[in-house]
Amino acid sequence: MQDGVKEKISEVVKEDIWGNIKEFLDIGFHFGEGENAVHITIGLLLLVAFAFFTTSFVLKWIRRLATRKMDETDSLKFVSVFKFIKYVAYIIVVFSVLSFAGVNVTPFLAASAALLVGVGLALQEIFQDVIGGILIMVDKSLLVGDIIEVEGRVGRVIDIKLRTTRAITRDDKIIIVPNHKFISNSILNYTQNHKTTRESVKVGVAYGSDTELVKELLIQSVSDDSRILKRPKPFVAFEDFGDSALVFSIYFFINNSFIDPAIKSDIRFRIDALFRENNVTIPFPQRDVHIFDTKSNK
Repeated sequence: MQDGVKEKISEVVKEDIWGNIKEFLDIGFHFGEGENAVHITIGLLLLVAFAFFTTSFVLKWIRRLATRKMDETDSLKFVSVFKFIKYVAYIIVVFSVLSFAGVNVTPFLAASAALLVGVGLALQEIFQDVIGGILIMVDKSLLVGDIIEVEGRVGRVIDIKLRTTRAITRDDKIIIVPNHKFISNSILNYTQNHKTTRESVKVGVAYGSDTELVKELLIQSVSDDSRILKRPKPFVAFEDFGDSALVFSIYFFINNSFIDPAIKSDIRFRIDALFRENNVTIPFPQRDVHIFDTKSNK
């Protein structure tokens, strides 16, 4: 009998404790009536907080697992993309918890959809930039240090962010390029495959010049420049018979195309000096003007 009484007392105490806890968790604000009623209680807030904490822990674990074998540069890029994924995950968790707790989230979803459509129309270029940034980071179509040409300006990439890419030009100016341009426009990347690029300098000589001598002088103009690679070897191409000159080009290879204007300038100085020393003439365009006296024919 005593054991039975003790069990009943224990059950009553447990029911009272659970009832007090449930009563405490139900404390909050209640808006509306019926199916559209919204109940914001302590229990709901604790549930949302727990869901946030669990989601944050899981996302952090996934991030560490995904970046454990990445180098520092790729890891930083992945973290930038992961922030965007994290915000989306938090939104999904909030709506899932509210729905699980009995809150009718349909009005919120409808309002959110309408809001997102309006925001999307207003900020569609920003969204394109973000998507472009994610694609650049994932497929590595552009890397820090690459030399690119955008709208006729050459620059070295110094920073790739989620929305924009920054590059420094040859005159130390910063180009800020929206990332959507890299997926919608054609961008010339000088160093996507490797750092070595082929450059050239074009020059015309007078008709009647010794073409073999011209070839030797052009090779000589690049042979002593330490910035020009010995392999592959420079070579001369006889490009065309121009209107006023025989057109030649000296082709050479360098591993720093960012400074190629300075290299080409020095080569032109040497070509001019060598041509003067060897009496090779660089002609200027000439035109024959014929004057007819129409009055004398009358």
